[in-house]
Amino acid sequence: MDESQRQVAEFLDTHDLESPPEFRVLDLASEVGEIAEDVAESTDYGEAPDEVSIKRDEIGDALFGLLALSVRVDVDAGEALEEAVEKYRERIDESGDPSSGE
Repeated sequence: MDESQRQVAEFLDTHDLESPPEFRVLDLASEVGEIAEDVAESTDYGEAPDEVSIKRDEIGDALFGLLALSVRVDVDAGEALEEAVEKYRERIDESGDPSSGE
């Protein structure tokens, strides 16, 4: 478990904030929605894409939510990230594109 995930796990434990995974997923979706709202508003709903602005605390809230979910489902976030980067690296090496093509 990386340091950020450990920090979130300790915070959740200290403040008795255990929640089932489905609640963590809903919380995470809400936080990502707030990021989308920042983007929609700052770009005038896509009319001014160069004006994109996202509040740092919204990114932090989404990261906290994702790490809290990782804690709850016992997934090492650092290892999951390393696997994702390797997956994208392999896709780029094979096809020149990071997307799955689906």
